[in-house]
Amino acid sequence: MKQSTILKWSTCLLVVLCQLGCSSNSGKPDANEEGERTSTAAQDTASENVTEAPAADADLAKISLPDGFQISYFARNVVNARSMALGPDGTLYVGSRDKGSVYALPDRNKDGKADEVITIASGLNMPNGVALRNGSLFVAEISRITRYDNIAQNLKNPPKPAVVYDKFPTEEHHGWKYIAFGPDDKLYVPVGAPCNICLRKEPVYAAISRMNPDGSGLEVFASGVRNTVGFDWHPTTKELWFTDNGRDLMGDNMPPDELNRAPKKGMHFGYPFCHAGETLDPEFGKGKNCADYTAPVQKLNPHGGTLGMEFYTGNMFPENYKNQIFIAEHGSWNRTEKIGYRLSLYRTDAQGKGSFVPFAAGWLQDGKEWGRPVDVEVMPDGSLLVSDDMNDAIYRITYSGK
Repeated sequence: MKQSTILKWSTCLLVVLCQLGCSSNSGKPDANEEGERTSTAAQDTASENVTEAPAADADLAKISLPDGFQISYFARNVVNARSMALGPDGTLYVGSRDKGSVYALPDRNKDGKADEVITIASGLNMPNGVALRNGSLFVAEISRITRYDNIAQNLKNPPKPAVVYDKFPTEEHHGWKYIAFGPDDKLYVPVGAPCNICLRKEPVYAAISRMNPDGSGLEVFASGVRNTVGFDWHPTTKELWFTDNGRDLMGDNMPPDELNRAPKKGMHFGYPFCHAGETLDPEFGKGKNCADYTAPVQKLNPHGGTLGMEFYTGNMFPENYKNQIFIAEHGSWNRTEKIGYRLSLYRTDAQGKGSFVPFAAGWLQDGKEWGRPVDVEVMPDGSLLVSDDMNDAIYRITYSGK
């Protein structure tokens, strides 16, 4: 009798295992033959082929990723981690906003985890942006840029910073900055609009400017940019691409955030007159024509809090990720139904047609967020780092699939 029962249960178990393992789309509701599925969420236009593989950490287990990808912690206790920059020796430098600190995260043994979190500076005024050039660390505060020379050799005893430029506006509203050196060896520095919607006569507002490394020669490169906190240059064309946050108080779904391309100096991207290339502002759009301004390459999630972006130039991920753009969506703050809180991908095909799809999601659970992605950084081994200013962490995304 006991043997009969065991045989019966063994047969049932084999049937269940077959049902789970024989379908290529197992665990992916409404999947097509390739295993891809389209999300019904308002913020999604399409979706990568996602998997819910368990992670060692309870929070990381909530993150869905395309098949073959894994997420782990590169570093924890990086308080208010924001924009990132990578040093030539592999040390990661991280700015903050509310915390007022700048960190260095060395990975000396190259095991994919930071050895320690070193505070380089503290008590600064929203030092969000960091950039490296010739061994010097550049830090962007609200109204100034400073420089820490020979930083890699002095992580625990940094030199007194030299002031590069200290004449930026002092308003904190959209005053925190993302900075980076371009292919022209100039430092690109944005100043956001000091408001939700307004028109200031000074050209430095709502613009991306650039300067020489010594702070001289400041000039406006792109105008009509409400608030960008992330940009990068295309690996082959060397054209500047940047994200931009749309204005508030026009409803849950208007206007969308933007992904823009600026191949030359002097372009105007619409703010405050026209939003997303097609919607005149109720106040400042009177008498204006959206055709007079540069439309975005891609409309992104409305109020998604789109921040850091970077072209993927590594070799770890599959070939169809090469030179595509990863985008960090910090998440909405004033939308009826929250959206964002994820990592997305802007991909172009051989014909140049673009698509905007989720890549890593799960920091928003049942309308409540436990993390907020801010910036992305491609590492020398091809892995992708993601900063999170709410969970005080830097995540590392790797690929080991076929």
